[in-house]
Parts: sequence; C-alpha cells; structure tokens
Amino acid sequence: MDIGGIIGGIISAPFICIGWLIVGAIAGALARRFMGAKDRPLVNDIILGLLGALVGGFVASLFDLYKPDGGLGLVLVNLVVATVGAMILIFIGRAIRR
Repeated sequence: MDIGGIIGGIISAPFICIGWLIVGAIAGALARRFMGAKDRPLVNDIILGLLGALVGGFVASLFDLYKPDGGLGLVLVNLVVATVGAMILIFIGRAIRR
C-alpha cells in the first residue's frame, strides 16, 4: 500500500475531501436525529459522520452489500452507510456510559 500515493491523491482532489465533509456532516446530523441525541456543533457532526462511514463501511463489507459504480447512487449509498455507522457509534456510546 502506497501511503504517499493515497495522500497525494487526496491533496490533488480537494473536491473529494469537501464531499467527504458534506456527507459526514449530513450523516452525523441524521444519525443524531434518528437516535434522539442532543444537538451538537457542526464539527461534532462531521466527525461523527466520518467515523460512522468507517464503521458503516466495515459492517457493509461484512455483508458484501451492493455498491454502485459512481454518480449520485454512490453518494446516496455512502450517505446511508455513514448514517447507519454513526447510529451504531451513538448506540455504543450510550451503552458504555450506562
């Protein structure tokens, strides 16, 4: 795995990074609404959504779920996966606090 190539690709494509932030913010906000969690600042929603995308992507890979090739379908699938992953993180956080 070429870490330098990955980082170079991210830096050369800033719109992809902006897209990650937007999807993360929306997924984090949706997960908070669905789970009845308190409203938090936008930065917290972005972090929750991005971490949710990691968790959701891991869970989706376990079940070998359908992933479109690109376009709006891919964005919507990623949004759903990130939201479900963020909901899982909120659930785990509540379980640990109790």
